[in-house]
Amino acid sequence: MYILVTGGAGFIGSHTVDLLLQKGHRVRVLDALAPPVHRDGELPAYVPREVEFIHGDVRERAAWERALEKIDAVFHLAAYQDYLTDFSKFFHVNTVGTALLYEIVVEKKLPLQKIVVASSQSAYGEGKYECAEHGVQYPPLRTEAQLLRREWDVLCALCARPMQWLVTDEARVTPHNQYAMSKYTQEMLALNFGKRYSIPTVALRYSITQGPRQSFRNAYSGILRIFTTRLLANQPPVAYEDGGQLRDYVSVHDVARANVLALEDARADYQVYNVGGGRAVTVNEYAQMIADALGENSAPQHPGQYRFGDTRHIVSDISKLRALGWSPQVPLEKIIAEYIAWAREQPDVRDYYADAEREMLARGTLRET
Repeated sequence: MYILVTGGAGFIGSHTVDLLLQKGHRVRVLDALAPPVHRDGELPAYVPREVEFIHGDVRERAAWERALEKIDAVFHLAAYQDYLTDFSKFFHVNTVGTALLYEIVVEKKLPLQKIVVASSQSAYGEGKYECAEHGVQYPPLRTEAQLLRREWDVLCALCARPMQWLVTDEARVTPHNQYAMSKYTQEMLALNFGKRYSIPTVALRYSITQGPRQSFRNAYSGILRIFTTRLLANQPPVAYEDGGQLRDYVSVHDVARANVLALEDARADYQVYNVGGGRAVTVNEYAQMIADALGENSAPQHPGQYRFGDTRHIVSDISKLRALGWSPQVPLEKIIAEYIAWAREQPDVRDYYADAEREMLARGTLRET
C-alpha cells in the first residue's frame, strides 16, 4: 500500500513510519516541522531517506491535496499538543484539519482503504469512578477551590466522600481541557464522516505514550522526559499535586503496532479503541523508577503546584483492543531504560523544566496552592 502519515516526522508518527516500511509499504509523510517539537524546521535524521516528505500544514487545503495523491490509506497523527491557553489553535489544527481531510476525500471521491486517526485518553477527563454508597460516576473537573486547599481526591457528587477510581472503557467521554475537547471532536467527526461516506475509519485513544524521539521542548510530552532531563541535570523531579496521581503509560513501539493493526484488521473499522499500558502507576512511583534506572537517590519534590484542568487518576481499559489480538509488549522498566539511553546520546538534552514552568505559570495553566 501507499500510505500517508501526517505528523510522520514526529514522535509517534516516525515510529509508525518505521514499522510500515518494515512491512513493505511505501510511505509519504506530511509534516509542518513546527516548533517547539522540531528545531529550526529541519527534518530529523531518524526519518528514513526512502520516505517521500512533504512540508506542509494540515490546516492548508493545498498541502492535503498534494499529500493525498495516489494514496491508499492515511494515518492522521499530526496534532497540536500543549498546556497553553491558545484555545483556538487546538481546534484549528486537530479538528478543522481533520474535517479538511474528509472534505477533500469526499469531494474528490478518493478511494481510500482506511483512515486511522490519533485520539487521546485525555478525552475521558476524570474517567470512571465508584462511590461505595452511590455507585459508578463520571465526575466533572475538580473545582479550583478544592485544589487550592490541596484536597486532591475526586469526591462523590452526592456525599462528598472520596471515590475509588476504575479503569475507563471507551463507552463514555467527559473531556475537560482544550486538547481533550479538540481530540474528541476530531474523532467524532472522523468516525461519523467515515460511516456516512463509507470511508473505513478507526480512532485510537492513546494513553501517555513514552519512548525515544520524544521532544525535550514540548511541555506536554510527559514525565519520562521531564524527570529524566531533570535528573540528568542533577536536579530533583518536581511532581504536581502530591504525586499520587495514577496513570498508565504505553511504549511508542506498542502504539505503532496498534496503529498497524487498525490498518490491517477490518474488524476495527468505524470503532474507537483505547491503546494503553495495562498498568496503573503513580507519578511518585514513576519518578522512583527513573531515579533507580539512573542510579540516583533523588525523591520528587512536591511544591503544591497543580495544572489547572488536569485529571487526578485515569487508567484505560484495553480489553477491547486485546480482543483483536493486540497487547502491550514493552514493560515500563524497558521504556525507561530505552529512553534514558536515547536521551544521553542527544546533543540538545538539558533541563527544560524551568522554561516550561515559567510559561505555564504566566498563562495560568500551572497554579500555586
